[in-house]
Amino acid sequence: MKTKILCTRLRHGDERGAAVVEFAIAASLLLLLIFGIVTFGYILSFKQGMTQAAAEGARAAAVAGSGYMAAVVPAVDRSVLAFNKPCNAGNGLSCSYTPLAGTNPNCLAPKTCLEVKLEYDYKHFPLLPEIPLIGGLLPDTLHATSVTEVG
Repeated sequence: MKTKILCTRLRHGDERGAAVVEFAIAASLLLLLIFGIVTFGYILSFKQGMTQAAAEGARAAAVAGSGYMAAVVPAVDRSVLAFNKPCNAGNGLSCSYTPLAGTNPNCLAPKTCLEVKLEYDYKHFPLLPEIPLIGGLLPDTLHATSVTEVG
């Protein structure tokens, strides 16, 4: 009888650390998944803000008419300041405004169009600290473009 009890006790002693190992593996995978979701959500939110800034600049050009450039730059600047990244200030966010006269298929020859383009260098100016295994899945550059007809 004593031998049977001794064997049972040894088996329980051998499995005691298994729960800790299983928890460590499951918790690390769960944390990686949670941090990945948060990171991608934050990047998506930032990209949406860039798209909105480009659209607001294009709308300002469409409403302003012939003197559109004086209205475009402040409109984009106001919009991107919502996420504390002014245009062309060495912080990774570059903004460009390109008139398109008949060079775009959506812009017919007698009309002038304006392309508002924002680019963010995420590789050199990350929004969040780098998380192992997730950094390789993130984009190097974020883009937002909007084209509008002016005049």
